[in-house]
Amino acid sequence: MTATAAPSRIEAEVLRIRALMDGRQFASALGAAQNLLAEVPENRDLLYMAAVCQRFGGRVDDALATLARLERAHPTYSRLFQERGHCQVAARDPGAALEAYRRAVNLNAALPGSWKALEVLYRAAGRTADAASAAAEVAKLASLPAAVVTATSLFADGELPLAERVLREFLRAAGNQVEAMRLLAQIDITQDALDEAEWLLDGILRIAPDHQHARLDLVRVLLQRQHDARALEEAGKLLAADSGNRDFRAVHATALVALGRDEEALREYRALVAEAPQAAELHLSIAHALKTLGRRHEAIDAYRHAAAVRPGFGDAYWSLANLKTYRFADAEIARMRLAEADAATAAVDRYHLCFALGKALEDQGEFAESFAHYARGNALKKAQIRYEPAAIERAARRQMQVCTRGFLAERREFGCPRPDPIFIVGLPRAGSTLLEQILASHSLVEGTRELADIPRLVNQLQGRPSGESAEAYPRALVALTRAECARFGAKYLADTAVYRAGARHAKPFFIDKMPNNFRHLGLIHLILPKAKIIDARREPMACCFSNYKQLFASGQEFSYAIEDIARYYRSYVELMDHWNAVLPGRILQVRHEEVVRDLEGSVRRLLAFCELDFEPACLEYHKTGRSVRTASSEQVRRPIYPDGVDQWRRFEPWLGPLRAALGPLAAEAG
Repeated sequence: MTATAAPSRIEAEVLRIRALMDGRQFASALGAAQNLLAEVPENRDLLYMAAVCQRFGGRVDDALATLARLERAHPTYSRLFQERGHCQVAARDPGAALEAYRRAVNLNAALPGSWKALEVLYRAAGRTADAASAAAEVAKLASLPAAVVTATSLFADGELPLAERVLREFLRAAGNQVEAMRLLAQIDITQDALDEAEWLLDGILRIAPDHQHARLDLVRVLLQRQHDARALEEAGKLLAADSGNRDFRAVHATALVALGRDEEALREYRALVAEAPQAAELHLSIAHALKTLGRRHEAIDAYRHAAAVRPGFGDAYWSLANLKTYRFADAEIARMRLAEADAATAAVDRYHLCFALGKALEDQGEFAESFAHYARGNALKKAQIRYEPAAIERAARRQMQVCTRGFLAERREFGCPRPDPIFIVGLPRAGSTLLEQILASHSLVEGTRELADIPRLVNQLQGRPSGESAEAYPRALVALTRAECARFGAKYLADTAVYRAGARHAKPFFIDKMPNNFRHLGLIHLILPKAKIIDARREPMACCFSNYKQLFASGQEFSYAIEDIARYYRSYVELMDHWNAVLPGRILQVRHEEVVRDLEGSVRRLLAFCELDFEPACLEYHKTGRSVRTASSEQVRRPIYPDGVDQWRRFEPWLGPLRAALGPLAAEAG
């Protein structure tokens, strides 16, 4: 159970049953649990408590049956395996007990009872080395504060709010304790509170600079936040401390990839996979790097190898589908179907497989079944995220209230005057990668990636999202001085330089393709008034459904429900209408369908807006050799083709809810 201010009736009854068990009133507790299970038959806590009560009542077979039922509903709950171990001990089956306890600690290493039982069972079996290892784990847990052990166990079983509460109460009383701080940082990472996690991990390293596990966590957080240069620096410190550590080497390679040094990363990944050929994730990393470099056939081989090494590896299959040009063989589809239907498949693999099957079946013309898999994948992903469309809409309204035409006109002399950046904004899957590839084919323009620098500045201005600070941005723009805007603009240029070719070889202009920057065009104008802004626009039905079919590596949480996607698109159009009104002539809207119909005319218009001379290479963008990191990487390496414009119509029978949710905007589709 999670901690809440006002427990529901079910939660209150669970607490009462737990109190009965604490008083060793197992028969009463079991009766109450079974009565409540009639209402909520898959409730994890009730099933677990019922099994415990049955064991204490001497009904071991019934307890094992209840645990089997619990496993079907909650296959990764560690305590069910610990309880199964207790039952097998009572049934005098040490082999089965040992296996159950091992599964328990593999899921949750903070179970002293399971480790103690393993020590006894290993010793009885004459496995002295294993017994010593189990004893060492017991001692390790005994050396930690009880609150940290409790919180670690709760975290492992997914009870994040309660684990966080335990840790915060402990830290308030005990002061800085590095393992508690590190676990709290891991909880923050899981909840995407990356700024808080980075702050905690930096704090640990100030207290204990040799805490390499905390430094490893920090590197991973820095990579998620796109603080890539610092991530590489910290990864270098890890390698200096232990150059043979595989985790340190892998994260160093990942930092190289983040900075566009893919060839160097490939060498590191390949050295690692030579030592551990069964590491499926390494094969996947190699494949991603090869895909980015445009080495398609090698990437496909590496993705297939990852799937072969770890059957049911959803990310490997989705990565193949995400090439957009790959076609699955019937045997591959059959393997995906089996893995997706397997009850033991983890949720993360399952939704990757659903999206991959959706694409595979779409390519085969099985549109009804394809849509069913897309819908299932989206539902599974949606269940794992927290997205509030109303918060996005409120933020857009605040932008319109603060960034009026008069407000921006009064500050037209603010900011850094350099014209280097070209921002491409809009929704994902709207043709922005194609526009980026066209512009990056020009001799004076450099393509980079979806840069996180503007969102990072927004977070800085926002402050922590609690209380009144939830609305600190964009109100904070009002207080910005001319000097601050100039400083922020200069810092943006300095921080993004690491993604360019270097001071001596950098081209005059570069592209920032972070799509969600459309929400921050007022800020961009204040700090970089000479920057060019391009709105990549796609017909609403096509754009929204393309997002629904896409499983993003991170972010874009609006895209996993039809209603959420439609609301986000509506908010985007409303906000872009506002920006065009308050920044007249500063934004070029480029419609994907028009680019497909008239490539040369669209290219000339695009280059003219960017004040660039026409170059024929921009029409042959597919021949430009550069790293491309988005889902459209393979598509922009081919000549333009019109077939993809209306692909959504194949699914029109199932898109009534999307059309209704878009309202008048859907009329653009005809």
